[in-house]
Amino acid sequence: MSSKKTDAPRESQLAGTQTPDKANTNAKLQSLENFRADATGEALRTNQGVKIADNQNSLKAGARGPSLLEDFIMREKITHFDHERIPERIVHARGTGAHGYFQSYGDHAALTKAGFLRDPEAITPVFVRFSTVQGPRGSGDTVRDVRGFAVKFYTDEGNFDLVGNNMPVFFIQDAIKFPDFVHAVKPEPHNEIPTGGSAHDTFWDFVSLVPESAHMVIWAMSDRAIPRSLRMMEGFGVHTFRLINAEGVASFVKFHWKPAQGVHSVLWDEAQKLAGKDTDYHRRDLWEAIETGDYPEWELGVQIVPEADEHKFDFDLLDPTKIIPEELVPVTPLGKMVLNRNPDNFFAEVEQIAFCPGHIVPGIDFSNDPLLQGRLFSYTDTQISRLGGPNFHEIPINRPVAPNHNGQRDALHRMTIDKGRASYEPNSIDGGWPKETAPAAEDGGFESHQERIDATKIRQRSESFSDHFSQARLFFQSMSENEQQHIIKAYSFELGKVEREHIRIREVNEILANIDLKLAAAVAANLGLPAPKKGTVQVKGSSLAKSPALSQMNLPGSVGIKGRKIALLVADGVDGADVDRLVKALEAQAARPLLLGPSSAPVKTADGKALPVDASMEGMPSVMVDGILVPAGKASLQALAGSGLAKHYLLEGYKHLKAIGVAKDGKALLDSLGLKEDAGLLVGDDQKVIDAFVKAVEGHRVWAREAAAEAIPA
Repeated sequence: MSSKKTDAPRESQLAGTQTPDKANTNAKLQSLENFRADATGEALRTNQGVKIADNQNSLKAGARGPSLLEDFIMREKITHFDHERIPERIVHARGTGAHGYFQSYGDHAALTKAGFLRDPEAITPVFVRFSTVQGPRGSGDTVRDVRGFAVKFYTDEGNFDLVGNNMPVFFIQDAIKFPDFVHAVKPEPHNEIPTGGSAHDTFWDFVSLVPESAHMVIWAMSDRAIPRSLRMMEGFGVHTFRLINAEGVASFVKFHWKPAQGVHSVLWDEAQKLAGKDTDYHRRDLWEAIETGDYPEWELGVQIVPEADEHKFDFDLLDPTKIIPEELVPVTPLGKMVLNRNPDNFFAEVEQIAFCPGHIVPGIDFSNDPLLQGRLFSYTDTQISRLGGPNFHEIPINRPVAPNHNGQRDALHRMTIDKGRASYEPNSIDGGWPKETAPAAEDGGFESHQERIDATKIRQRSESFSDHFSQARLFFQSMSENEQQHIIKAYSFELGKVEREHIRIREVNEILANIDLKLAAAVAANLGLPAPKKGTVQVKGSSLAKSPALSQMNLPGSVGIKGRKIALLVADGVDGADVDRLVKALEAQAARPLLLGPSSAPVKTADGKALPVDASMEGMPSVMVDGILVPAGKASLQALAGSGLAKHYLLEGYKHLKAIGVAKDGKALLDSLGLKEDAGLLVGDDQKVIDAFVKAVEGHRVWAREAAAEAIPA
């Protein structure tokens, strides 16, 4: 009896019930903990206690002018942000990379005096780092996210870093907001969830309150955020830069990387499955492609705008949330980049490489884009913390191939042993060396582009930055029907994870409705919300109704099915001659045929020979390949028809809109699965079937099948 009487209050205490005295005691104890902060009802202040009047704009020389170094608010905010995590990168932590080279197509002297763009015989070494933005080093490769695309050119005039993404715009317009955006998109601070994704309240709370993010968010909700391969991504410099020729004539430019293999993505269902089946899917794909000689290749091009035309568009060239549609300014090809060598040591190369948009060479210069202006400070600052001091340029992967003599000395991890007594300039002790190089000299020193500035020192966003929806609308309306449906499903999935209904309502009514009412209505229906009848702002009209260059459907690439992985499903009794025929046909197209069996053990052909396989069907599931072939052989086809694993393989490949070719005798296998022939589901043993299969793989997906594939279980 006594045991029961004492157990009841004990259980209630464990459940969280407290007596008033204990609650008061805890309150008193917490009041002494001055390291806990509650910002409710408090003014926004600097770390020194100064109230902040404007947290939206950095200090500039005029609304469209350059950012000023004296902006102590921005510098304090970004300095703190840069040093939040050690040693992992705060953003772009999950990455991989490769060595390669760049070669100019010709002498682009009319455009720039940069040497690596003027000599078509020169081979410029490069190192490229690809990455996801949100997640830590241990996160998955195939999460929905922006991908970093950073290239270090080791030119003979010094290092040039083109630090971009696989999307041409960004979430914010001014660098002072970068810490806010990243804090919102990173895992929530109370539980560190979600890892590697943006389907959570803080991200959507921020972007629904910051309309300038609308354009970038719709890119992130598109298939661009779930690429099939790092080899199949476009890259962009994001910002507007300048190229300057020997006569001092400057042009505004936007940098583009266009992949030879086209721009392709996985489906959302595939992305989720790949995250579980192979967390390293993208880095493995890049590594294997280089090891097998399928070297990834991109063309570097620029959109060129003469300085006199700076203001001729219905958007501002300095606004990093805007593109220049290629229909208005075509991309001019400059040269090609090939990645042909994997790193020898991941940490020493991929992890220790340090990029900075401020690493430029003569002939390249900046614009007054306020996001770029902040990045010029932030990247170097964060490397100092992450790589142990200011000598990160001494790490082998960061060393320029050009000499780098100056008066900078000492500090942590100094590796160069400098001779001479003078570490200052000018000097007479060491004969004045090293000396300045006159800009006009043949081997001229760097000279900043001269730009007249006559402006008021001010914290203000230019009025020309105020249109936040017209290009987001252009993007959505430029998509194919399939791509539009994928965007609708992405918004619906992401917002469906948001716990606070007012955030979902705000995103639908105040963001999506201003982009496109069809989009807003579809997402609202999927969330159980009323469809908005109109937007909340008057959206500025675009000079284009559509931009075909924005749709992946129009970016198939130029190399056919080179490097595509094609699974050949085999079992005991397979026709060895037919396997050999299919393998040779695929190799003739530079594709990668992979023999997959019921297990990793060899199978026996119909004439009793052992046929080694590359993997089991379970070890390399259909989400890891680009197409599926089933060779002839009566016994093999019967075995596959009786295998749940094989049938699932074909059903899943069909659901994911992949090309499937089955030997003539395998029609019964397809019939048993309830699958009907289409442009990418082919039956037969002749060359006509092979040709149709190759064409279907070139198209990446059998898009006309998508409605029928919805009926296939996940």
